[in-house]
Amino acid sequence: QIQLAESGGGSVQAGGSLRLSCAASGYSTSRICMAWFRQAPGKERERVASIDRDAGTIYVDSVKGRFTISRDNAKNTLYLQMNSLKPEDTAMYYCAAAPVGYCYNLQVSAFAPWGQGTQVTVSS
Repeated sequence: QIQLAESGGGSVQAGGSLRLSCAASGYSTSRICMAWFRQAPGKERERVASIDRDAGTIYVDSVKGRFTISRDNAKNTLYLQMNSLKPEDTAMYYCAAAPVGYCYNLQVSAFAPWGQGTQVTVSS
């Protein structure tokens, strides 16, 4: 059973940077799809970025060029480097795993388990 634990959230001003981490335990995640999602109050959960077993990445348009997803297989840890943060990036950020190798066209329901989330707040 995979367990995921996010860290690294916080409050920053617009234009700032944060690096989120997601430590996995109980199972090696190196060969499965891993993703970062976010959910702002009153909005649906949105997949921000994902990385597959071959390190192929997918980003939502709103974060392209600003966010970078990566993984350290030796540490069984997923990262999200967030630069040039905007107030609209404010949300609870979650990491999640899907029990398949590739992330393309996966629905939110395909991802389980989820971490507990880490809050990111960007002020203008």
